[in-house]
Amino acid sequence: MRPATGTGYLLARASDTLADTTGVPVDDRLDLLDGFADELNGKGSGWRRDRLQAFIRCQRHEGEKVLLERLDDCFGRLAELEPLQADAVRKTVGTIISGQRLDLVRFDEAAQGRPRALRSEEELEDYCYRVAGCVGGFWTRIGLLTLGSRFSDAPPDDLDALGVRYGMGLQLLNILRDLPEDLAAGRCYLPVTDPLDGAALRAARREWLEHAAVWLESGRRYASRLKLRRLRAASVLPALIGEDTLRLLTGEDSLRTRVKVTRWSVRGAVWRAWWWPKALPGRP
Repeated sequence: MRPATGTGYLLARASDTLADTTGVPVDDRLDLLDGFADELNGKGSGWRRDRLQAFIRCQRHEGEKVLLERLDDCFGRLAELEPLQADAVRKTVGTIISGQRLDLVRFDEAAQGRPRALRSEEELEDYCYRVAGCVGGFWTRIGLLTLGSRFSDAPPDDLDALGVRYGMGLQLLNILRDLPEDLAAGRCYLPVTDPLDGAALRAARREWLEHAAVWLESGRRYASRLKLRRLRAASVLPALIGEDTLRLLTGEDSLRTRVKVTRWSVRGAVWRAWWWPKALPGRP
């Protein structure tokens, strides 16, 4: 699994850097994301020669700068993958880019004094799928392609559905955790009529905390269906840390406080993840 998942991660991380570099105008970032998506679809790397170099000079984070400078290696690794694995990477990273692009357009003119919020539950769920839910499906597809029955003997469609909900739950948790910082920037991912209405925001926050708890539970069930201990541990760990974060968020009603789990909590989650059990035959 490692070549495909590693390549997918690096490409998605690179596109995230393109989307999140706030010192570059939104139109330029959209242009770069379009070039990235075009190269994923086989349209060549000319966009990197023509536009990317100026963008790289704007990077202050050395790791992100190096990643962008070595995009040629990333696309080279993509070309070396088996065709079905490469197709899964292209489809998933392309979906992630579509979410990043939508995000830039949606909040282009947002600011602290004039915040913008998503308009509906459907918009929030669609965003969570594009930037994270699709990764759950990708993990399942790559696992079955590379390991076959050693990955899981659960019905593929059931496993895929659990993985998608799990990814969406992790993204929703990120949204709820980052709510104070996003509000300060004028972004509100929770669907409310007025993002300046504190009471409405708190009510929406409580409602979506319940959604996150349900979706994260899918991560526990997903991991239990995997056969290999290392895969079970790696798959369930984000859910366990996420549940600890969720408990902190549930106990904190402020819209200004960003919570963070302790190192001891993370260590405990790692221990529990390593001993995560397989589901017994015939058990959900």
